[in-house]
Amino acid sequence: MTDRALGVVIGVDVGTTSTKAVAYDTGGRLVAHHSAGYPLDEPHPGYAEQDPHRIHAAVIEAIRGAVAGLDRPVIALSLCSAMHSLIGLDASGDPITPSITWADSRSARQAERLRAVPSGLALHQRTGTPIHPMAPLPKLLWYAEMEPELFGRVAYWVGMKDWLLLRLCDALVTDHSIASATGLLDIHRLSWDAEALGIAGITAQQLPELVSTTHVLPGLIPEVAAATGLPRDTPVVVGAGDGPLANLGLGVVAPGMAACSIGASGAMRVMVERPGVDPLGGVFCYALTEQRWAVGGAINNGGIVLDWAGEALAPELGPDAEEELLAEAARAPVGSGGLLMLPYLLSERAPHWSALPRGAYVGLTHGHRRRHLVRAALEGVCQQLALVLGAIHGAGNEVHEVRASGGFARSPLWRQMLADVLGMPVRFPAGRGGSGFGAALLGMEALGLVASIDVAAELVDIEEAVRPDPAAAATYASLLPLFSELYEALVPAFFTLRRLAPSLPPEPPPVAPPK
Repeated sequence: MTDRALGVVIGVDVGTTSTKAVAYDTGGRLVAHHSAGYPLDEPHPGYAEQDPHRIHAAVIEAIRGAVAGLDRPVIALSLCSAMHSLIGLDASGDPITPSITWADSRSARQAERLRAVPSGLALHQRTGTPIHPMAPLPKLLWYAEMEPELFGRVAYWVGMKDWLLLRLCDALVTDHSIASATGLLDIHRLSWDAEALGIAGITAQQLPELVSTTHVLPGLIPEVAAATGLPRDTPVVVGAGDGPLANLGLGVVAPGMAACSIGASGAMRVMVERPGVDPLGGVFCYALTEQRWAVGGAINNGGIVLDWAGEALAPELGPDAEEELLAEAARAPVGSGGLLMLPYLLSERAPHWSALPRGAYVGLTHGHRRRHLVRAALEGVCQQLALVLGAIHGAGNEVHEVRASGGFARSPLWRQMLADVLGMPVRFPAGRGGSGFGAALLGMEALGLVASIDVAAELVDIEEAVRPDPAAAATYASLLPLFSELYEALVPAFFTLRRLAPSLPPEPPPVAPPK
């Protein structure tokens, strides 16, 4: 056998709170892994930022730890990162701003202003990125308006993965996947969008060079090679964003399949062969490769809603109350006795893409008890994902199979609830999966180690398939239109609450933004 056949590709998954380096062989077997964490800083309400240097150090540590656990050669590194981050660099490539993450909402007013103009929807449909404070476009507007002196000193605007590639390989590039989540890329032409650049007040020369997600950089700078224990000529595959790569890691690469995840937050995505957004702008469209695009939506409030329920409704159960809360929710009936919860504890993203909404219980009566409130919270998360699935359908995509992952999958109740609310079978992969595995697979395709990323579907084993209960599915189907209507009905109240906020006692801060 050749060294390439014996070797591994390390997927480097740069997440919101940690970086994971996962080494897979060409048969899809996990051989080694290591992770390193870092904080998410919240210096002011609505801010969610990080120190790029700390993340760079964690990336080096994670790679070094994975390499140390190997007894075979590393064929390549392949990168993955959370999307929507923004860093301003000086002319030397050093950060002069923190990394502003997707969870940062300081640019909410700029985003609302952009969404309100007639060209806002067209901009969304052209760039694939919803006009929302998560996206770099409104963040750039915020810098231009709120910190103009700093804005004028920035030579280059990049994402976190772009900056890491600069530090690892001395190359200022960004892949089509990360770029497609900036609000600055015309996804139909794969070039920077002139109108978006004009709105942001920047030039194409201030952005990295656009490359494909399978673009290969020839090696590492000497300092990085020495720090990680890798040869200097180790190829580095530029890679993609974590959302599209999560689909790949679950084997969801063919049309008609959807990937659903519920961790602290949640998401629903399908893969399509051509870019496109639904007429109402309810979904995003981000690149995996030039021939594969992830269409879907993310929600802010997933497992964090259960965490909140434990802290707010059952504090006596302590910090590790998940099993007890789920058992209590299981004692409430399907539909929670007519109680609905809009789970917008940390505002919301898809399919409305607004930072305005707040959480709400509707239908509360004297007969409801804690078990009903907890179950309604879980049902609300699933119902929000059902709205995202509806927007995916609205974009012209059929879905006949859902594969799900995330911490929620530990709960049989939540597994069944998701299948019932979606009204279709949900399949749960065993063990393997995630963005890191997707990054490794993309790297293998880039180097010709696998025929195509289509092999992902063959490498992912299904642990369980949960079918919807007909009676429960019918109940949820009857409630979903009301759940959807409640958002629009409460928008005036959300606006009034925001207007009154300065005159009211301060709100308690969130425990943490979702991962």
